[in-house]
Amino acid sequence: MKTTVHLAQQTEADELLGRSALAALVGMLLDQQIPMEWAFAGPYTIAQRMGHDDLDTHEIAAYDPEAFAELFSRKPAVHRYPGSMANRVQQLCLFLVEHYDGVASAVWADVETGAELLARLNTLPGFGKQKAQIFLALLGKQYGVTPKGWREAAGAYGDVGSYRSVADITGPESLDKVRAHKQEAKRAAKAAKGTTTAKPTKAAKPKAS
Repeated sequence: MKTTVHLAQQTEADELLGRSALAALVGMLLDQQIPMEWAFAGPYTIAQRMGHDDLDTHEIAAYDPEAFAELFSRKPAVHRYPGSMANRVQQLCLFLVEHYDGVASAVWADVETGAELLARLNTLPGFGKQKAQIFLALLGKQYGVTPKGWREAAGAYGDVGSYRSVADITGPESLDKVRAHKQEAKRAAKAAKGTTTAKPTKAAKPKAS
């Protein structure tokens, strides 16, 4: 696995993401409630603080949980919620060790269909359906992992020419477009929620004649 990506918008962090399957998975896991580029810079920060130039699944899985949470909490913090996200990263690595011998790329190495890959991603700790579809789209669009029917399995995130998620980020301009799309989606969801929760106006009582 070696490709050129611009997910973190930082040269060293993106270089790691381009060659490390585990870094890509961890970046996707961290991508919630913080800016996308902050999330995908996380794997590089973690590796540096562990004294390495890459992430090691077995080492992270065996790391003392309190020490790993402290590593996440050092300023600048890896995530807005360093303690809980440190735990989630360890749970992901523990799962990979147990089910894939610690080889992150084995999650998708031998899949034949997009549906099969989506099912595998859905079993990963911290990966719900939306996150699994986004990562599937990222694998297909930027990492060359294109099993039969991958776009369909990724849903709208697999669409050609879309700017819906991190799967569509190839530089600063596309990052701005994806961020604008997310903001518009949030506004639309908020407006729809306001419409459905608004109390109906009481009809005026007819005046006595």
